[in-house]
Amino acid sequence: MLIKRVAAWAVHAYTAIGAPLGLIALVAVAAGRYALAFWCMVIATIIDSTDGVLARRFRVKEVLPQFDGSRLDDIVDYLNYVVVPLVLAYHAGLVPQNRWGLLVAGLPLLASGYGFCQVAAKTKDHFFTGFPSYWNIVVLYLYALGWPPWVNVIWLIGLSVLVFVPIRYLYPSRNRIAQKTTYTLGIIWGVLVFIVVAQMPTPSRDIALISLFFPAYYVAVSFWVHFHLPDTATA
Repeated sequence: MLIKRVAAWAVHAYTAIGAPLGLIALVAVAAGRYALAFWCMVIATIIDSTDGVLARRFRVKEVLPQFDGSRLDDIVDYLNYVVVPLVLAYHAGLVPQNRWGLLVAGLPLLASGYGFCQVAAKTKDHFFTGFPSYWNIVVLYLYALGWPPWVNVIWLIGLSVLVFVPIRYLYPSRNRIAQKTTYTLGIIWGVLVFIVVAQMPTPSRDIALISLFFPAYYVAVSFWVHFHLPDTATA
């Protein structure tokens, strides 16, 4: 039993590593070291993509019922998926560096705060409800593609609104719909994103554009599922 408890705490500690990574990223942003900040976000994303598998493998909910790992995960995710990228977006001039830019950068913070607190943010049949808080990915593209700030503003406002629209989006690590295809394309996308981040602070715009195939696929499949398959969580 002791070994199981140690393993369960180790999984929670693994999840918690994302918090100091977020701190390092924020300090890096303040110093103008955006490449380091993006690397911190990449590592935090890898941790977030794997800690759930470990949690289920070591049955942490059963072994440590007094500790809410999901809440820890949400806290770390809000830091790394929302706060860090939006601070970077403002500091790097991806939005106007004035009161209006602060307002725009603050919209995803408010929207995702609402999204994280929704009881049905993750449905029982493993979908996200409303646009998931993938602001780290959004800001990566805004940085790599080099669009003018007004275009970035439109994207940030539009996606913030979509947080409140109850469309079901795939939860790739849990949902089995097109899972093999999603994983295969996701690996290819991950390699391209790795290349883009490795090229910071002057990433290849062409590679970034090519890598957009996966976000386009993800959104298309999610919308198709939402409008063509029944919502089994509420059926």
